[in-house]
Amino acid sequence: MITEIKQRQVGKVTILEVKGRMVLGEASDTFNKTLQDLIAEGRVNLLLDFSQVGALDSQGIAALVRAVVSARRRGGRLLLLKPSPRVLNVLEVTHLITLLEIQDDEAKALARF
Repeated sequence: MITEIKQRQVGKVTILEVKGRMVLGEASDTFNKTLQDLIAEGRVNLLLDFSQVGALDSQGIAALVRAVVSARRRGGRLLLLKPSPRVLNVLEVTHLITLLEIQDDEAKALARF
């Protein structure tokens, strides 16, 4: 389950440090609500630090895709920062790596906005 989501603002970018597992029944509520609330507030440039996310399944993928689509519809952007090796593997196997922009350095990621 998602055990923690820390938020901070750097200019026009909202950075979310996500910790836990994004798996069936655990990811949807907390993660979706946080992201949808931010997007509804107009905070559509999102940098998600996934370095502490240990697992990602179909429900977690769905939550991530919904967030990307919602941000883009509002003229924003969503980038992943330092996904864990396990998460990166899931993104590669599902070919979602082509949908998402991934960065390993926060400063470089912020410059992409």
